[in-house]
Amino acid sequence: MANFATFCFLCLSLSMSYYLQTSHAMAHEWPVGGSTRFYDFKVQTLRVTKLCNTKEIVTINKKFPGPVVYAQEDDRIIVKVTNETPYNATIHWHGVRQRLSCWFDGPSYITQCPIQAGQTFTYEFTLVKQKGTFFWHAHVSWLRATVYGAIVVYPKTGVPYPFKHPYEEHIVILGEYWLKDVVQLEQQVLASGGAAPPADAFTINGHPGPNYNCSRDDVYKIDIVPGRTYMLRLINAALNMENFFAIAYHKLTVVEADAEYTKSFTTDRVMLGPGQTMNVLVTADQPIGKYSMAMGPYMSAKNVSFQNISAVAYFQYVGAAPNSLSLPANLPSFNDNLAVKTVMDGLRSLNPVNVPKEIDASLFVTVGLNVNKCRSKTPQKNCQGANNGTFAASMNNITFVKPTISILEAYYKKIDGQFTEDFPGAPLKFYDFVNGAPNNAPNNTQARNGTRTKVLEFGSRVQIIFQDTGTVTTENHPIHLHGYSFYVVGYGTGNFDPQTATFNLIDPPYMNTIGVPVGGWAVIRFVADNPGVWFMHCHLDIHQSWGLGAVLIVENGKGQLETLPHPPADLPRC
Repeated sequence: MANFATFCFLCLSLSMSYYLQTSHAMAHEWPVGGSTRFYDFKVQTLRVTKLCNTKEIVTINKKFPGPVVYAQEDDRIIVKVTNETPYNATIHWHGVRQRLSCWFDGPSYITQCPIQAGQTFTYEFTLVKQKGTFFWHAHVSWLRATVYGAIVVYPKTGVPYPFKHPYEEHIVILGEYWLKDVVQLEQQVLASGGAAPPADAFTINGHPGPNYNCSRDDVYKIDIVPGRTYMLRLINAALNMENFFAIAYHKLTVVEADAEYTKSFTTDRVMLGPGQTMNVLVTADQPIGKYSMAMGPYMSAKNVSFQNISAVAYFQYVGAAPNSLSLPANLPSFNDNLAVKTVMDGLRSLNPVNVPKEIDASLFVTVGLNVNKCRSKTPQKNCQGANNGTFAASMNNITFVKPTISILEAYYKKIDGQFTEDFPGAPLKFYDFVNGAPNNAPNNTQARNGTRTKVLEFGSRVQIIFQDTGTVTTENHPIHLHGYSFYVVGYGTGNFDPQTATFNLIDPPYMNTIGVPVGGWAVIRFVADNPGVWFMHCHLDIHQSWGLGAVLIVENGKGQLETLPHPPADLPRC
């Protein structure tokens, strides 16, 4: 049996989440593996006052952050989403591998058309052999700035964690907050051809904390019992920023990354890119007091403005004076690449894993920013990128353009004209990617637009080498692959060199979002055993908007268990 403290904590969590109904269990019972869990998500606007300003934000069920989806390994999840706002909406279940359920993955114009105002769509998927910390978020425009929430998947009944059970568990979601309407903001940035403005604040569970204007009391707090060990489920739901996280005078022991157990290792701070999750254990072993939990910027790119004020929450010991000053957390400097590498170096799968040794399909994919030549008649208005050009982004120098209907629907129904199957398996030209440029950059890098896909045979063993480029600036890019987790078998700085690259084929971490190192490379491997249309993109939304993405199409295999089912009857129309 699970230990009593965790059982009580889960009971409390479930009884608090009134939106959860199960088909055959009361909400306060431990979830039974293989049960079906129903959720009702209403996309609604909520009036909030933050940073001395009142505005409407888009939320689920008028909660910010949104409701937690609680489940157990192998549970079936059914979420009815009703859009009560004027904005298009979809929900992506980040990290859920969507085994034979590609129709419910959620990225707009990739697997579905958006849920339009007044429409409803029901997502159905099973958490096949998955447990840990995930999250859900909107996958249209920049709506995920406020439309996000945690997914907590517990092990099956009677299966313990591979570490001592924590006294309590807490969800800690890192976010960014804008005073402007984020849908309009994306449109304005794209129209300008220039860079995105920094967020007005970082947030921890929706709260900026005392470093920001009018936010002294807008702060998240965890009450701590001395001597106890707590598990924090860290989620980075930020839009355009990677972030460091630390707790003053406390060590963090990492035990899970991207919802997969890791060998435990202890560190002073962690870095999460958007889309990444991490479970850390923290023991309350310091003198009674109020300690800061801080979230600050990691900005590896050059000449980019960013928010440099930390969001702060309180890790407050029971017995600490309520008005006492909080002890500050020591975050790395904003461009501390070594601190990022140190965390990545520590990530190892808990046990030896079955990494593909022989490769059927090997892709070499450059990731980076572009500057296109100004073609506007009003350049001051529309060409605010470097050297009076317009910013774009690309994989293998191809800027991804979303089609007018979903690629999955076009592929399934054999509708022509929506995409092509010619995404190149390597760049057209090899050069000094980190220090050079493909053409006469930075005036015109001649990126080509296209809705290009790469088709993979079912069961093929795939390797992808991601290479950062310095055309505009080198930068750490958090690359997320839908529909799969993958083994991160290697990474390093400089240009990838197969002669000198070293791979871990014993216990590499199994992730769904990999930070391709600034001015460096990362290599992933996986078996293409889940048919469908899967988006592969940078999880910095400004880069995604600029076109830093591509699509992998995995063909059907043989028989029902290797074939994508029919589309659902209520699939939204474009």
